Amino acid sequence: MTFEAFAVSTGVVALGEMGDKTQLLALVLAARYRAPWPIISGILVATLANHLGAAALGTWLTRVIDPDRMRWVLGASFLAVALWMLVPDRPDESKDRRLGRLGVFGLTTVAFFLVEMGDKTQIATVMLAARYDAVFIVTAGTTLGMLAANVPAVLLGDRIVQRVPIAWVHRIAAIAFASIGVAILAGLHV
Repeated sequence: MTFEAFAVSTGVVALGEMGDKTQLLALVLAARYRAPWPIISGILVATLANHLGAAALGTWLTRVIDPDRMRWVLGASFLAVALWMLVPDRPDESKDRRLGRLGVFGLTTVAFFLVEMGDKTQIATVMLAARYDAVFIVTAGTTLGMLAANVPAVLLGDRIVQRVPIAWVHRIAAIAFASIGVAILAGLHV
């Protein structure tokens, strides 16, 4: 179950992150500051903090909601996120992303942490931790998934966006979320 929780968490978040607003933020930061390692480090720190909290919440929910009700909540939540995956994110052009006193690392850490709040991948982290009851394994998996999607975006920038059909990636991610949701609702072990 440990490897399964890690693998599913990594794969679902990596797919879910493609074309997501945090990936768009990574592209914007990389294009603007041309400092890949502070940006990647900021993404790592922000994701660990954000997803650890989300995973802790998911695990806590399994302790306060009875298992049968939790199965329905999780199944419906995975189906809802599957539908949400079909709505692509757009960069928020209205936000001023000046460097200020934070430096590239600090700016990236704060921006990623805030942008990830309530995001699909954060919600997925809550649900995965509730499903697998494994805070640290799910956090490690979702963080690796986040890095798998964002590090290439930081290092290769626009070249990736021009070659990867984001609509197809979103559809594949939606199918993955929907499959997990249906399996949970059917009472299958996922």
